[in-house]
Amino acid sequence: MSTITRIHEHDVETVVENFTSEEDAANAAKRKKLFLRFGACVAALAVAYGAYDAFYASAHVETDNAYVGADVAQVSAQVTAPIREVLVSDTQAVKQGDVLVRLDDTDARIALARAEANLALTERRVRGLSATDNGLAAQIAARAADETRATASLASARADVEKAGVDLKRREALAASGSVSGEELTLARSAFATANANLRAAQAAVALAAANRAAAAGTRDANRVMIENTTTETNPEVLAARAARDQAKVDLERTVIRAPFDGVIARRSAQVGQRAEPGKSLMAVVPVQAAYVDANYKEVQLSKVRPGQAVTLTSDLYGSSVTYHGTVVGFSGGTGAAFAVVPAQNATGNWIKVVQRLPVRVALDPKELAAHPLRVGLSMNADIDVSK
Repeated sequence: MSTITRIHEHDVETVVENFTSEEDAANAAKRKKLFLRFGACVAALAVAYGAYDAFYASAHVETDNAYVGADVAQVSAQVTAPIREVLVSDTQAVKQGDVLVRLDDTDARIALARAEANLALTERRVRGLSATDNGLAAQIAARAADETRATASLASARADVEKAGVDLKRREALAASGSVSGEELTLARSAFATANANLRAAQAAVALAAANRAAAAGTRDANRVMIENTTTETNPEVLAARAARDQAKVDLERTVIRAPFDGVIARRSAQVGQRAEPGKSLMAVVPVQAAYVDANYKEVQLSKVRPGQAVTLTSDLYGSSVTYHGTVVGFSGGTGAAFAVVPAQNATGNWIKVVQRLPVRVALDPKELAAHPLRVGLSMNADIDVSK
């Protein structure tokens, strides 16, 4: 019985050993098959990644560090005046030319009336200068006539002096013989003295007439300088007065502040009664229909990026269901770190190299913006096709 039992146990052990060896062989085959499958998967993934890199990744550069921007207009007054009326509020959409703020125009209207009055006065004064020129020409002619008359009087006085001198000499010659009385000689001497006095007066009159004519000519020359080669419309004084009038008109028009372009009102600080001053911001107008994207790419991504390349963008606001199409416009003049408020001091001893990012400006399709408006500061994902 024990022999039979030992034979049976031996057979069982043999069967168990055979079964174990068969199981190990099956497991080894299975492991080999799994390793082959894993190797095939790794090879397929490598081939897929190589194909992805060759046909897509090498032709695209992507970043999620991109934000919507726009050339925001800071609306401020150009003249100093109290605010009379504010017609818009934050988030309100406006069109180009819409009235945003009205200022008190009382001072501007008074200034315009004063400028118009000054212009009219200046035009009258210039026309008066033209009329004065004609009057001065007549005065010169009159002074010339006076000079001619004085010259004639001088010639007459000289003739009288000669005649009185001849008479005096004749009487003095006859006085020695007693043919001429003393009284008659005295009268002759008086007549000669009077003639000399009249001569000196005539000479003075000629000099005075000449001086008056020269003065009239000088006055006319001075007057002509003011109007020479000009008309009333082109006279410098009139032009200056007209420019002052035009400036007053512009200042009056500037009491009405209008939207510079289509957009949305933001950061409104204007209040009725507040005194508006040039350079002091009253509100901002954001041109949402002219928004762009600044995509901050790593410097190692930009070797193939060129202006004009196509860009595909998605916004966190709408998700991947809305796709925008844009174009690379250009690159910023410096990295974000270079233009930071506190730029990095790399000259210090604790310098660590950090990959820099350079803003790339992307222009968006206006039609797509109109269909799905964006706002300044929203996050975007940008993908530049660098294959072309």
